[in-house]
Amino acid sequence: MNQTVVIGVGSLMVGLLGSLLGVGGMRLKGALADIEALKKQAAASQTVESGGNQATPRENVLTDFNEDVDKPQIARTAYLDAQSAVIGDVELGERVYVGPFASLRGDEGQPLHIGDDSNVQDGVVVHALETVQDGKPLEGRTYNVGGRAYAVYVGNRVSLAHQALVHGPARIDDSTFVGMQAMVFKSWVGAGCVIEPGARVIGVSVPPGRYVPAGAVINTQEEADALPSITPEYVFRDLNDAVVHVNTSFSSGYRGKWPVGKGGEAAHGEAAHGAEAAHGAEPGHGAEAAHGAEPGHGAEAGHGEAAAPSQMGGDHAAPAGGGH
Repeated sequence: MNQTVVIGVGSLMVGLLGSLLGVGGMRLKGALADIEALKKQAAASQTVESGGNQATPRENVLTDFNEDVDKPQIARTAYLDAQSAVIGDVELGERVYVGPFASLRGDEGQPLHIGDDSNVQDGVVVHALETVQDGKPLEGRTYNVGGRAYAVYVGNRVSLAHQALVHGPARIDDSTFVGMQAMVFKSWVGAGCVIEPGARVIGVSVPPGRYVPAGAVINTQEEADALPSITPEYVFRDLNDAVVHVNTSFSSGYRGKWPVGKGGEAAHGEAAHGAEAAHGAEPGHGAEAAHGAEPGHGAEAGHGEAAAPSQMGGDHAAPAGGGH
């Protein structure tokens, strides 16, 4: 009798152990599948840090005018909204925020560069005319920055507000604000500028520290040279600082990180965050320091002969063409 009970209990324990092993095996198998999926996601998104519902950057396609197929290079601390599109030869710096329905297509003109702490808001389009044909660079389709040619170069702490269009060849230097539905095409916009909403900047070089009034169309160099300077009284003087602050915080928050100032990710250049760094202590935004003493941003350098590096702000060499 006792032997029968022992055998029955033993059979029951074996059955339970088998069931547990079966459930454990299924769980282990599921966990391994999850790990593989995460590996694939990490590989597809390059160096983008996990967190939030981010878009998956995609490589561009092979075309008859461009044989290079590239994947976006994205800093670990950048954030791409799931409804944005980042394609091809695109570089995104640290703490860049890319909003819903923004499109950065490095599939025709290449490369596109967005610097640290910059933001590309909802509905913004960044694209460029083709830069290569039959394996050879096309003249006048890029701007040279630091010895490298870019179809679109956007510096650090630049804001591209809702539905703005930046179409290369184009260069926008540090701490500039491009307003809602504004357009920059075949142009160089200097550091610390404000392009107010709805303005159009076409085929010119805008001197640093100037603003383009809302709705204005600036398509001659004479008009660009005559643009008003940003003064301490200018109503939007500090707008870009506030916009950059909000959007770098978004970049952290949407990735599930405490933002800077809340004990989270390390601060990034306190000096670069103040009005002095963005606008210079003197009225006029420090045009001399950025682009030489002469007014006009170097129209010849922007759309013709190359100017010496000392005239154009250190190692920021003259544009490679850029004419229209």
